[in-house]
Amino acid sequence: MTELWVERTGVRRYTGRSTRGAEVLVGSEDVEGVFTPGELLKIALAACSGMSSDHPLRTRLGDDYQATIKVSGAADRERELYPHLEERIEVDLSSLTEDERARLLTIVRRSIDKVCTVGNTLKAGTEVSLTVTDVGRA
Repeated sequence: MTELWVERTGVRRYTGRSTRGAEVLVGSEDVEGVFTPGELLKIALAACSGMSSDHPLRTRLGDDYQATIKVSGAADRERELYPHLEERIEVDLSSLTEDERARLLTIVRRSIDKVCTVGNTLKAGTEVSLTVTDVGRA
């Protein structure tokens, strides 16, 4: 299983890392060149939907189809959560008939609902546990 962690690199600035060698810069909105944690959550959702819909879209549109998945949603700062996230898949379906288009959209939605782990986790909610470890004590 891939291990994930973040390392503090400055004031409200972190680098996220994985044992597969991936890195992502994370920080607050006032730090240039980083994603905020909330932006990464939204990107994870959009990427998951894109990956979950890749097979049905590729099957009907070809291996080189272009798609952009946009995700938005404002934070509720009183409760510190995103009460609503909206996704929009932008893809050219002009080569399909209306019936083919309707069938494909149904299959895409079903595929995302079935295998998008990030979306399913957000919809269901999840339990998060936290442990603080004092590494300065022997």
